[in-house]
Amino acid sequence: MAKAYAHPEVLVTTDWAQQHLNDPNLRFIEVDVDTTAYDQGHLPGAVGFNWQTQLNDPVRRDIPTTEEIEELLSASGVGNNTTIVLYGDNNNWFAAFAFWILKYYGHDKVMLIDGGRKKWLAENRPLSTDKPSYPRADYRVSAVNPELRAKRDLVLEAVSDQSYYLVDVRSAPEFNGEIIAPPGMTETAQRAGHIPGAVNVPWAQAVNDDGTFKSADDLAALYGGKGIDTKKDVIAYCRIGERSSHTWFVLRYLLGYDSARNYDGSWTEYGNLIDVPIVKEAKAAAPA
Repeated sequence: MAKAYAHPEVLVTTDWAQQHLNDPNLRFIEVDVDTTAYDQGHLPGAVGFNWQTQLNDPVRRDIPTTEEIEELLSASGVGNNTTIVLYGDNNNWFAAFAFWILKYYGHDKVMLIDGGRKKWLAENRPLSTDKPSYPRADYRVSAVNPELRAKRDLVLEAVSDQSYYLVDVRSAPEFNGEIIAPPGMTETAQRAGHIPGAVNVPWAQAVNDDGTFKSADDLAALYGGKGIDTKKDVIAYCRIGERSSHTWFVLRYLLGYDSARNYDGSWTEYGNLIDVPIVKEAKAAAPA
């Protein structure tokens, strides 16, 4: 018998989404890697969040504060009882980041559209360029879930005593230290390589060609094949914490690793720290 997702309630199909576009208790929110994609056409009634300016603190290297999240959601007409349905481009890359932030700030009613923007467009479903406006709500963060987040002290502890599995979800060239960041990416680190003890499971291996998540059996084989099991807690990381939030979603909600954490400092923090161990497998170029 095929294995089922641990929490299937956090995923909805594109069919379900289209049927519920006008549900007053839902708020559809698009979060894209390409911050111009929303303006080119989005689900009718969907709000657009800009991950660069709205899902990051504008000054400090950090996620939004409690007050900033409350303002963002209130201005979007999201109340504490509103169900948020997220989707985005690049196989829900930054939509998963928004999911992680919302769960961190205790919003229980959050779902992802399986396949995201890619599947919606491939199926020629309706799009709109109108930017909706909703009556302002009064959103209040009622709880924060720090156990969903790994900070550098915990990561250094995990390296020291091997108390956590570390999953590096970047590309193989990043993991091996051949490159510091994907081409064109500005957020970077001083050194290339990976955290000692980490295994490399690139985030995109968790999705099918149409952008939907792979089956629970396939996902279990993917991570189990790299030695990831329930014997230890798991920390996922990437470069700035967005790809790893996608893997965190897979581990925690699809496979049931209930103690999985996202290290949003990721390589741009770790690769800049003084006096920490780094593994670099790529050979340095010979001097000219």
